[in-house]
Amino acid sequence: MKLIPIYTWNKNVLAFNKRSRRLSNQPWFQGVLLMSCVVLALLFANLPGTKHIYHSILETNIQIHLFDSHGNFDFLFPADMTVEKFINDILMVIFFFTVGLEIKREIAHGELSSPKKALLPVIAAIGGVAFPALIYAIINKGTMASSGWGIPTATDIAFAVCILSVLGNKVPTAMKVFLTALAIADDLIAILVVALFYGGKINLLLLAISFGVIAIALVLRAIGEKNMFPYLVCAFAVWVLFYYSGIHATMSGVVMAFLIPSHSLYNKSQYYHKRNKYIARLDSYDGIDNEPFPNGPQKHCLRKLESIAHGSLDMSYRVEHALSGWVNFLILPIFALANSGVEISDPSLFNIFAFDPEMGSVTMGIFLGLVLGKPIGITLLSFISVKLKIGAMPEKTNWAMFFAVACLGGIGFTMSIFVDTLSFGEQSVEVMTHLRNAGKIAILLGSITAGVFGTVLVNLTSKLSKKK
Repeated sequence: MKLIPIYTWNKNVLAFNKRSRRLSNQPWFQGVLLMSCVVLALLFANLPGTKHIYHSILETNIQIHLFDSHGNFDFLFPADMTVEKFINDILMVIFFFTVGLEIKREIAHGELSSPKKALLPVIAAIGGVAFPALIYAIINKGTMASSGWGIPTATDIAFAVCILSVLGNKVPTAMKVFLTALAIADDLIAILVVALFYGGKINLLLLAISFGVIAIALVLRAIGEKNMFPYLVCAFAVWVLFYYSGIHATMSGVVMAFLIPSHSLYNKSQYYHKRNKYIARLDSYDGIDNEPFPNGPQKHCLRKLESIAHGSLDMSYRVEHALSGWVNFLILPIFALANSGVEISDPSLFNIFAFDPEMGSVTMGIFLGLVLGKPIGITLLSFISVKLKIGAMPEKTNWAMFFAVACLGGIGFTMSIFVDTLSFGEQSVEVMTHLRNAGKIAILLGSITAGVFGTVLVNLTSKLSKKK
């Protein structure tokens, strides 16, 4: 057997890493990765050789035991903390933390930074939440499925951006910006829905203590504390208090994201002063010994320059940048794997328009909410706001293209599945499981239909506009 020289192996590894980074930077890659995880989860949950293992892993209890020198201290997760609950209640806190940072950034500097920029996507997002919820509520009024009205209200930004990137220049740039801003505003509304309607019984004492911790974080921010550690300690404390107070713990991530300071360690003048000082030192140390560049003193200068550059970036950006890769390529795929594995033992789950007078129809409510409610709500409220001159129509866009892109707002994967995992808790375990499984099937079918329908309409509208 011919051995591969070590330098050739290193070269191949570096080339693979480079290609991997280039691939992960593609805007469509995250959507493809999540859809792959959905397919894998469905296979794992239904193949005879894997479904038992799949469900056993998710239902495994997690416990942590810590003991002091006398063996008296015992710390463990709550007794009902399973792998699935760990993913949904703990890992997803990090996801919501990054969502909060993204919303905060858009409010501070992006597409939601001024009333003129924010009004149209925010109004459109309200329509895109209200109409699907209304359709679902009308269909399931008075049934066991009535509490799931929040499921079809969300837009998944990862899949929407994935399809927009594939469509390329067929969609005007202004409409891409609009849909991204709408999805961010939509996330904010969905977060409020979860906080207000899908939490548990509220423990007011623990909630009051959590507000005290938040107040401490605000004081730290007001006095100009620039180190990240105190804020992370506060974030952890708020998460624990929210978890036990009855408000869904993911809300702590969003709350703390808004408390993370947006200022940096060094302002512009401080950065240039420190940078110039160490660059001068770097030059003065050149050739003082026979070591190749960089020699010992120069390495110290380069580390200082790296630290200065790092400290000149604001804390919110640094945290978001540090977490985004973990969230997009680890936490969300794990969430998809854990929550998309519906065991399809009952073919009636695919009968979208079936209705039971007692159970209602989760599938019909979610499917019609995503496919019809989303684009109608987004377009109708946007049309009214433009006609009343409250909002401004995106540039180089007509209403046909607007409606086509609004259809993509019906892709409601991550947040919709998340709300589904919180819904129907007032029912028996058997009924709750059936309704949640039906909800996940409807989310997948509705999101795929909305994506395909929106893509076809965008292509058709683009062709017609070129002929004119």
